[in-house]
Amino acid sequence: MAVFEVNFFSQSLNRNVPLCVVLPTDKPWFPGMRKREEGKPYKTLYLLHGVTDNYTNWLYNTRIRRWAEDEDLAVVMPSGDNSFYVDHAWDGNMYGEFIGKELVALTRKTFPLSSERGDTYIAGLSMGGYGAMKNGLEYHETFGAIATLSGAFVVDEHVAKIPENPFYFIDTREYKQGCFGADLEAAGKSTLNIKVLIEEKQKEGIAFPKIYMACGNQDSLLPKNRDVHECLSRFGIEHTFEVGEGNHEWDFWDTYIKKILEWLPLEGHE
Repeated sequence: MAVFEVNFFSQSLNRNVPLCVVLPTDKPWFPGMRKREEGKPYKTLYLLHGVTDNYTNWLYNTRIRRWAEDEDLAVVMPSGDNSFYVDHAWDGNMYGEFIGKELVALTRKTFPLSSERGDTYIAGLSMGGYGAMKNGLEYHETFGAIATLSGAFVVDEHVAKIPENPFYFIDTREYKQGCFGADLEAAGKSTLNIKVLIEEKQKEGIAFPKIYMACGNQDSLLPKNRDVHECLSRFGIEHTFEVGEGNHEWDFWDTYIKKILEWLPLEGHE
């Protein structure tokens, strides 16, 4: 499995950004193995990290490289800082546009990736799970499937409520306003709230991507994942929701990223 580290200038973020791509172009073939059609473009998973992580964490903490090679799948892992992968018009960092448009266009131009919606997927963990759902729905014409693990669906009707003594920086007003705007109450009523976004897209009559959600039974984010699951169910949107053994941790994400690959319509199990 070839691993590429890329640095390129992002017009959406106005700076050079790093990127990791794993691509099975060097995969050896042995008798009895499925033989890939010569020159066929690769199905692609855009895989987003969580808060405090970067473009390397999926590669170092899971077996995504090995499993992607088994499935003849390209995996693109960008850095999203601590942005929640949404557009920050107030400081010129358009993270949603970066993920949903620029990154896809750049990687398709640079690597032998399929340009078909049905071959293009987005997934992530925690903050990246939110980013995958948000951008997968916003750019539904690009992505044919969305998968979230322990999604941090924290923008809801309670987003403006700040703990008296926040334990972690992501619970502070300053951080939330840096991600979602100065008016947090307005953010909770906007399409930054995944439940509001689902309702809006349902009214628009879009062709929803396939959706997979999973969360650990000990994860503090489980109630918010159930809320999104129930919202999807309420609007009759087909999806898969699983609760498994585990917490907000790499052991859970390593197990379930393999389940995501088994769920996706990849070569050999379509």
